[in-house]
Amino acid sequence: MSPPAHGAGTKTQPPKVRLYELVLENGRSASPFVWRIRYALAHKGIAFESVPLGFTDIAQAFGGRFKTVPVLERGAAMLAESWDIAEYIDREFPAGPALFASPAEREMVRLMDAWLSAEVMRKLFRVYVLDIHDAARPRDRPYFRQSREARLKGATLEAYTADREARLPAIREALAPLRTQLSRVPFLGGGAPNYADYIALGAFQWVASVSTLPLLARSDEVLRAWLDRGFNLYGGLARDPRSQPLFE
Repeated sequence: MSPPAHGAGTKTQPPKVRLYELVLENGRSASPFVWRIRYALAHKGIAFESVPLGFTDIAQAFGGRFKTVPVLERGAAMLAESWDIAEYIDREFPAGPALFASPAEREMVRLMDAWLSAEVMRKLFRVYVLDIHDAARPRDRPYFRQSREARLKGATLEAYTADREARLPAIREALAPLRTQLSRVPFLGGGAPNYADYIALGAFQWVASVSTLPLLARSDEVLRAWLDRGFNLYGGLARDPRSQPLFE
């Protein structure tokens, strides 16, 4: 019997998944949008290679094609928007548990994302933008300051955040819809987490990456319990000794 032809019977290795993510001076992943994809990949059981980038690395890494992260690379596919990435991995990895149980659920989670962005994320930026600057790699700080202060119509980061402690009560109040839902069920997805949880957890991971001012009241037991459950997911994916306290 003649030997099999070279390569016969061998299996083609699936393309490696790479996640390009924003890191701070201490190496910690910081972007809330990266964190939601980190959770989504864990939810689907997808192994990936992390590619850390600083603020000033992003344009160079992609030849100007993308200006923000996360960026997911898999073979010839490269996607940059977190929603596009979430829908891609749900479609391309059907064997894992679905991120969205139905199209209707997906659209409701989109609504939740829009609410969080408008009512919470903008307020968090007002409190923590200087902390982000200070936590960034030293070589990234001039770019970060220049680009963010350009959006603030000439205000410095220091001036923009000068009254940040006074702004905490409004943010805590804005989180009331999360508290209401999470007082009834363990996760925003009900009995188990879904992409709505990952979106919200990503926002808290962002704050925990940079904060020098605890966001939440010590007495906020509903959010504390949910954050503990969320940070413990997938073998403690979000547990990091570099995290800053979220509770006063």
